[in-house]
Amino acid sequence: MYRYDTLDQNLVDERARQFRGQVARRLSGELSEAEFRPLRLMNGLYLQLHAYMVRVAIPYGTLSADQMRALAYIARTWDRGYGHFTTRQNIQFNWPNLADVPDILDALAAVEMHAIQTSGNCIRNVTADAYAGVADDEVADPRVYAEIIRQWSSLHPEFSFLPRKFKVAVTGAPQDRAALRVHDIGLRLCRDSDGALGFEVMVGGGQGRTPMIGTTIRSFLPEADLLTYLEAILRVYNMLGRRDNLYKARIKILVHSLGAETFAAMVEDEWHQLEDTGPALPAHEIKRIRAFFLPPTYEDLEATVPEFEARRRQDTAFARWCQTNLARHRRSGYAIVDVSLKPEGGSPGDIMAEQMEAVADLAKRYSFGEIRVTHAQNLVLPHVKLAELSAVWEGLAAAGLETPNVGLVTDIIACPGLDFCNLANARSIPVAQRIIERFRNLDRQHDIGELRINISGCINACGHHHVGHIGILGVDRKGEEYYQITLGGSSDETASLGKVVGPSFSYDAITDAVEVIVTTYLAQRCQGERFLDTYRRVGAQPFKEDLYGIAQG
Repeated sequence: MYRYDTLDQNLVDERARQFRGQVARRLSGELSEAEFRPLRLMNGLYLQLHAYMVRVAIPYGTLSADQMRALAYIARTWDRGYGHFTTRQNIQFNWPNLADVPDILDALAAVEMHAIQTSGNCIRNVTADAYAGVADDEVADPRVYAEIIRQWSSLHPEFSFLPRKFKVAVTGAPQDRAALRVHDIGLRLCRDSDGALGFEVMVGGGQGRTPMIGTTIRSFLPEADLLTYLEAILRVYNMLGRRDNLYKARIKILVHSLGAETFAAMVEDEWHQLEDTGPALPAHEIKRIRAFFLPPTYEDLEATVPEFEARRRQDTAFARWCQTNLARHRRSGYAIVDVSLKPEGGSPGDIMAEQMEAVADLAKRYSFGEIRVTHAQNLVLPHVKLAELSAVWEGLAAAGLETPNVGLVTDIIACPGLDFCNLANARSIPVAQRIIERFRNLDRQHDIGELRINISGCINACGHHHVGHIGILGVDRKGEEYYQITLGGSSDETASLGKVVGPSFSYDAITDAVEVIVTTYLAQRCQGERFLDTYRRVGAQPFKEDLYGIAQG
């Protein structure tokens, strides 16, 4: 993991001290809410439906065990005993008192964390593949470059007041586990024909009220040119992005209005002007950052472990967990463990302070003290020996974190919705809970197979409904909650936007509608097909017919 140097630490310490003074001025009445608003947003503090909310950055989704314990301490001391992991690999605390926020920032700074640039029209938390550094299909570790981008973009004076918020994602693998094409900039590490390392650069993706899939504007960008090329993209956006219309301010609108080829040409022109004067990325700096992400000291282990295989054969519950919650590690004898935060009756992405501490303890003992946050609102223990998987599973089970559903129908992505957010039109969490309850039978979940349901409480799409295999969007209809359904979305390397099917459904009817969609899929699928495969083969019509049938019946 990257460790703060003196400059990093001084920066977050000084920011926390500054904000303590700003909060004191707000509490005394010296600052009005309107005057305080830009100051609090610069420190990740939102005013939500019922209370303030603090959004904490987790750069590229990587946490240490000690940092997770600090988050647990914050949740228990200044919140209501839990936190909420988001699709941006951040964590949010939904109930802090304003007077306590400076103490929260101090507690974060003590473990090399902060809330800077988690809001506002700036470059937000840079996200990455949660399997970075351990995936067996990886070209190179994307965290190195995500950290370089984080350092370059933090409080960058030219990009602190962009037309709109700006999101960057990086992956090092051909399989996209970072949703690159729905980001303002997506970067995929690759190699050219000579084996040199570089990036495929995608621009103009995003969701919200105008969802778009990002376009590749450069199939190969040499590694050393990363920062100058990013600066060129952002300069073009900063000069030409709309500032007169909030809904047309994102870079996706600019790319769409100019055309991808014209936009790319403008970036190339700007980039060539920067080549001699811009911030190059020298090899020694890449080497310096890469040193923070060297692999841990793995043991030479066999690819099979008799005790592990025996436990998996004999224990059905353990076997099911292994089937869904393990991924292949690049080192023999190790596995990647996905920790589901989608239990029956729970809120997707929520985790109690005691559970945070349990995960921290397991990471310390079994995963070199390292934890990852996924964009699907789950956690990852990235370095677990096969021989120790049963012990990890038992530890997770003791904390109520053993749900074996990663990638299945109950592994739902959901925003906080109308229960917390003052922008939402409808509830998301209760809808997710109802669907999880409906499909709780594990045999049925495994029969259905891979199926991703994403739920947003409003058009801002914080639940990524546009790219769910089944997307659910909450809408307001004359003061009542209704839900619109999209099908066929995907955020992986075959990224696509879901298409609206059927009528909208009431809060009471939406779970039945999902049931009908699943039933239709099972009736239409060929052997071995996933939901997305079937939908792409047969199209929307069979689903439309069945959904309209229940709406009229």
